[in-house]
Order: sequence, then structure tokens, then C-alpha cells
Amino acid sequence: MATAEKTPVDHKAASNAAAASFASLVAKLEYLGADGIEQVRRAYKFADEAHLGVTRRSGEPYITHPIAVALQCTEWKLDAQALMAALLHDVMEDCGVTKADLLEKFGATVAELVDGLTKLDKLSFDTKEEGQVESFRKMLLAMARDVRVILVKLADRTHNMRTMEAMPRHRWQGISSETLEIYAPIAHRLGLNQTYRELQDLAFRHLKPWRYHILEKAVQKARSRRRDLLQKLQKEVETTFSQGKLDVRIFGREKTLYSIYQKMQGKHLSFAQVTDIYGMRILVPHVIDCYTGLGMLHQLYKPVPGKFKDHIAIAKVNGYQSLHTTLVGPAGINVEFQLRTEAMHLVAETGVAAHWLYKTHEHNDKAERLGTQWLQSLLDIQDETRDAAEFWDHVKVDLFPDAVYVFTPKSHIMALPRGATVIDFAYAVHSNVGDHVTSAQINGETVPLRTELRNGDVIAVETDPTSTPNPAWLGFVRTGRARSKIRHYLKTRAQSESQDLGEKLLAQALRAEGFTQLPALDATHRHSWAKLLHFTGSKNRNELMTDIGLGKRVASIVAKRLVGLLADLGERPDPLLISRERFTAHETLSQGAVVVDGSDNASVQYGSCCHPLPGDNIVGYLGRGEGLLVHTAECHVAQRLKHKDSERFIAVEWSDEPVRSFESSIVVTVLNGKGVLASVASAITTAQADIKLVSMSDEVSGQQATDLRFLIAVQDVTHLDSVLGALQRLPSVSSARRSSAHRHA
Repeated sequence: MATAEKTPVDHKAASNAAAASFASLVAKLEYLGADGIEQVRRAYKFADEAHLGVTRRSGEPYITHPIAVALQCTEWKLDAQALMAALLHDVMEDCGVTKADLLEKFGATVAELVDGLTKLDKLSFDTKEEGQVESFRKMLLAMARDVRVILVKLADRTHNMRTMEAMPRHRWQGISSETLEIYAPIAHRLGLNQTYRELQDLAFRHLKPWRYHILEKAVQKARSRRRDLLQKLQKEVETTFSQGKLDVRIFGREKTLYSIYQKMQGKHLSFAQVTDIYGMRILVPHVIDCYTGLGMLHQLYKPVPGKFKDHIAIAKVNGYQSLHTTLVGPAGINVEFQLRTEAMHLVAETGVAAHWLYKTHEHNDKAERLGTQWLQSLLDIQDETRDAAEFWDHVKVDLFPDAVYVFTPKSHIMALPRGATVIDFAYAVHSNVGDHVTSAQINGETVPLRTELRNGDVIAVETDPTSTPNPAWLGFVRTGRARSKIRHYLKTRAQSESQDLGEKLLAQALRAEGFTQLPALDATHRHSWAKLLHFTGSKNRNELMTDIGLGKRVASIVAKRLVGLLADLGERPDPLLISRERFTAHETLSQGAVVVDGSDNASVQYGSCCHPLPGDNIVGYLGRGEGLLVHTAECHVAQRLKHKDSERFIAVEWSDEPVRSFESSIVVTVLNGKGVLASVASAITTAQADIKLVSMSDEVSGQQATDLRFLIAVQDVTHLDSVLGALQRLPSVSSARRSSAHRHA
């Protein structure tokens, strides 16, 4: 939204200026047809009356700003509804017009577009991360609902940046930074390259005016110095193409000041060292002509090795297509050439907007589809992410993509951000593939799931319906989609498992109070449950059970409160059950003990301080918000917690058939000698144990004996004893024992 102010104005002069300005807009509307032009005219009259008497800071009538925004939208050939929204985009906020007024006069679509734009105008991207993120979230959602909202918004921002000189100087910094960090990347992501480049240059001009003008002078100087050279180059290229009977349009392309500045900063170059300031763009009739033209150019000038890119066969993420080649031109100057068709040029300059510009071209539909896919992925992330900072974290990745292009086994091309892994690829295929991926092959070779992808890789993944996302994946995935899907899955699973555990713990605590089971959610007990939820501050029964399972609520305290509420209904505890529970609890044979089997359960964790194994005496501690932590009974950490927080300990016991192996820490004291580590490792693996980690003392030279520390995976205590026995039989081993960490953490 542009800044406006009420001032006494010459209404006749203002009216004439506005009419002249609108006439220039009408001249660009032939593509709409008579009905479309009439609709735009109605919107103009309404906006003109609404803004009557208001001027911009520059002194022009305010209506000239909406007209300029609409004029920019005509460059993209946007439809009548978008142009009407452009003309009306400030009337709701500045002129007291309601959405209902617009709905009545111009229909639902225009009213929705203006409403979306009004909401975007209220966004402030300030320095407070949380506020900025929330604003950004709203903007992306408005875009995803109707991409025309952001196209009009980008036109609005472009005109405001063009007229920034009229704004107070102290506001330049904030608005320019916002343009550079938020709006320019969105323009780029949607393929609006012309707008992207202009916004970057305008922001650079107002952020660093001195550097901008120095660079501008240097470019002008270089331009005049190389004018003859570039003219010669263009003439030689034109002659070559005319001899080859290829119909082409050739024009020069100059790097923007901001991109020159970025290159100088990023690569620590002086202006003289930036070699690709100038380039040539060649437009040809057909795709095959791009490759024919490339051959002609390579015959004319020598190509620079490694500087050829085929963005036609493999389009960029935002739909951009072109052949790029850098050649050594006259006087040894490197010049980049871009070859593309007219249709590709349309998409290259206007991206998503090409959908309105020229709907008959398949390339434009592709750009529209790519833009829509990205916007849809934002909606998916939004659905799964309620935390604003987390949402921003996901989106930043997708907003600044430096893409790698990979292939599925069926040769379908997929674009992913640089640094993406096999897991990112699996989630890009489908969330179900990502959730259940177990192994992968790249170019026929089996690779770890964390392997980074490279351009041209052919990736095949295998899935298993029983496999689930691993929390460790969050440490290396690169795409916002994969990160949000994994977090969403883990949160959902942790919640349901914690809920089941909480229900079991509360039932166990209630048995100790003399009630065989939890009261039902029926008419008799509904009021009691409501009172209990009010007491605990939980929204519903499921949330209460989850909190108990996560250790945020203590089951025994909740049970005592529930007993009191049941007593109000006349229900009495069973004395026999109380005495039996107390006796069995003392003997640690309680029927209510939580059984653990090592299954992949987000709400049950095993102490890394003591590494409990099946066969150990174990205790369970309900950490605050961490779920159930299982320790060995002798663990020093558990002993300390019991002394401090005894009411959080519950009875736990091992299942008869644990479902996986468990980690155990062992210390092997060896006599130094050749091949000792190899023989110890061999003995461990021969005893059917897996080595997870090995470490040794730094100072081993000159010592007769050394302690080797292993983290190994075994089935239970008996298996561990057999491993230790096998080690003790080795001549080079003086002792092998379970690490004392399980007693002295």
C-alpha cells in the first residue's frame, strides 16, 4: 500500500491527471475485449471516487498509484478480475469500503482478491522473527489460494519501489530490505524474472545508494568502451545465422547491478574481474533451432569448457528453459549466449504470469503447473505445521532453491534443492513412500538413505509397510516438505503412544486406590470427567492421558482426585483390591506394571547412562514431558532421581520376548600388540553382537595395557555374558566387563 495523505488539491487538475493516466491503461486493454474493458472502467470509476481528494507524497492524485499497478498487470496480460482488484486494492483499508460493498458491485472473485490484498497490506515484516514469520505465513496462504493476489501485490511493490524517492529517507532501509528478502525471492520462485531483477536493483539502489552509483558509473564506462566490440560480435553472429538460413532475433543482455555486486561480494572480485557482465540472447522459432544455433555458435567461437547448460531438456524449478553457453569472443572476452524459443522467452520473463499471457503454449501451462505445485506444497506444510518459526524454517529452504535434477527409474525428472538426500527424494515422490522407505540405489549401487543427490542421478527406493520415519532423518533432510512430514508423523505417533501409556498408568494408579477400571464416559460419569479435566487444566480426556504418558501429570495425583469425584457419586473403593495391590506392588509383581519390549515407541526411552538390557532389574521414571525413561535399578542417575522425585517412579518389567537388540557399553583391557583391535572386534562379531561405536585412550604409546571401549548391540544379559566370556578367552585380553556407567553414571 502506498502512503497517502489528505491535502487540499485542485480537483479539476487532479481529475485531468487521473483521466490521462487511465487513458494510458485503456490503450493496453485490447486483449480483454469490450466486456472486460467495461468491467475495468467500472472499477476505475469506483476507485477514483473513493480516493477523491487524496494525494500521494509526490503530490500526484492517489488514483495514479492503483492505475500504475494495473498497468504493470497488463504487461502480464492478467484477466479483467485481477485488473479490477489492482485498481481497488486500497479502497478497503483507506476509504472505508467493506468487502460486502465490493461483493455487491463487482462479484465474489474481485471481492476475495481485494480482501486478500488488503490483508497482505497489513503485514509488517519487522525484526521480530515471530511476527515476521506469521506475516509471511499469511502471505503464502493468500498466494496459494489465488496466485493473482501475489501478482498484483508484486506489481504494487514494484511501483512503490519505483517511486521511493518521495518516501521519507528513514523508511528506505526497512522497505528495501523487506523487498530484497521477501518479495524478490517470491518473484524469482514464480519465474517473474523481469520483476525479480527490477526489485533487486531498486532495493540495492535505496539500501546502498553510494555503492549503486559507483557501480552504475563503472558499468556505463565499460559499456561505452566495449560498444564497438559488442556491435562487431552481434554483426558476426547475425551473418553466421543468415548464412545458415536460420530466422533469429538477437539482442544484448546486461547483468543487473545487484547481481554484479553480489558476484563481487560472494567471490571477492574487483569489478574488472567480473567477466560476464554482457551477454547475447538469441530467439529462434522452434526448439530444434536452439540446438542448431548452438552448433553454429560453437563453430564461430570456441566454447569455454564446463560452461554449457541445457535448461531445455531439464527445465529449472520455476519453468525456465534455455540453452546457456559461454564463448570466447573477439579480443578474448568471454560472452554468455542464451538460446530459446519465443514461447520459452515468455516463460523466462514472466513465469507463472505466462498462463494469462499466452494460454496456447504448452510451456506456459508447464510454468503455471510448476508454480501451482510449489504453492500446493506450501499448503501441505502449513497443514502439518502449527508453529510459526518451524513453518518459516521449512519455507526458507524451498524459497531459495539451488536445484539438482535427478531421475526416477522410469526417467521422470525431479528437481530438488542442492544438498537434498535420498529421503527428500522419497518424500518428493509421495509422503507414503517417504514414511516407509527402507533402502535405496543410486545409479544401480546401494547407498545409505542420507546420501546427497547429484545432477543426473537415477534413484530407486524400496519401501516396507512396517517401516516408519526415523527422528535421526531430521538431522540431514533438506526440503521443507520432508522435514514437515517427518515431524508431523513423529508428533502424531508420539501423541497416540503417550495417550495409550497414560491410560494404562492412570488405570494402574486407580487399581491401587481400589477401583478395577477407569470410569466410562457415560451420562453417570460425564460430570465427574468434566470436573477432573477442569482440575488438571486439560482440554479433553485424550489430552489428559497424553500428559500423563509424557509425565506432565502424575498418575497417582490424578487418580486420587478421581477417587474423590467418584465418592461424590457414592462409588466406594474395594478394600480387598487395595490390600492385594499394595502387597503385589511391594513384591514388584503388580499386574499393572508397564511391560517394555524395545519396540519403536516414541513415549518409552532407555537410559543412555546405564543402557538397560532384558534380564536387568529395571525401574521406570516419568520424565517431565519426556515420556517413560527406563533405567537399571542400580543406575546412579535413577538412584539420584528416586531420592529427589520418588512419586514419578512406576513399576516396569521386561516382556518375555523383546522385539529388538539393545545397546550395552563394555570395557576391554588389552595388552598392546599387533592386530589386537582386529582380534577383539572379530570375537565380538563372532559372538553375534554388532559393534556400534569403538574408542580408546589417546595416550597408548609406551603403555603395556590399553582400555578399549565398545558400544555393542546384544539381545539380553545372557547374550552379553557370552560376548564377555568370548573376549576373556583371547590371550591378548586381560579383562572384559560391562561398563561401570550402569552403576556410576
